[in-house]
Amino acid sequence: MKTYMKLAEELTKNTKIVSRDPGDPVEVLTHPEPWKVVGCGNYAAVFLHPEFPDLVVKIYGRNPEGLREEILVYETLGEHPAYSQCYGYGERHLILKRIKGVTLYDCLHKGIKIPQTVIRDVDNALSYARGLGLFPRDVHGKNVMLLDGRGIIVDVSDFCKREKCSKWNDLRKAYYRVYLPVFYNYPVKLPYPVLNAVRIGYRWYKKWKRSN
Repeated sequence: MKTYMKLAEELTKNTKIVSRDPGDPVEVLTHPEPWKVVGCGNYAAVFLHPEFPDLVVKIYGRNPEGLREEILVYETLGEHPAYSQCYGYGERHLILKRIKGVTLYDCLHKGIKIPQTVIRDVDNALSYARGLGLFPRDVHGKNVMLLDGRGIIVDVSDFCKREKCSKWNDLRKAYYRVYLPVFYNYPVKLPYPVLNAVRIGYRWYKKWKRSN
């Protein structure tokens, strides 16, 4: 782990990440080899080193104060099958257990069936977090993974914020009202432009709803 922690520090120091819009994922402009970018969220980017396939480094590109909150969340959650684990951290990064599943977003893109166990696992995991005094939010199709038929939440960075968030409730409704009766038995591969259009449309719909 000491070797990996040193590599993570060097990675963080030599990586440039920008955030062009708070509502969109950050962008990685430069990073050292042989690290690979395996994901980008609204706050941070996640990197994998080929010699350490079970670990990832999450580097914050904005909202660095959120890193301290995320550390607290992982300490509070402890070990739970529906969450990752934090093994270490620096001023801008976290070292996390790698989850090797497929996001629900990519399941829709690849035509992979999403079983009901995923929805139940996430519901149970959110109830578990609330029972520990956390405030789960920003749980959506890009933050939930399917692994061996089970659901895992891969981003807990907003679990200290008390603002209401309906993203998971809205996704669950869409799953039972549209996906399960229509797409589950006849899965189709949805192109990323279509999925992105749905994501943007949903964002604008929520803004309109709040303003009215």
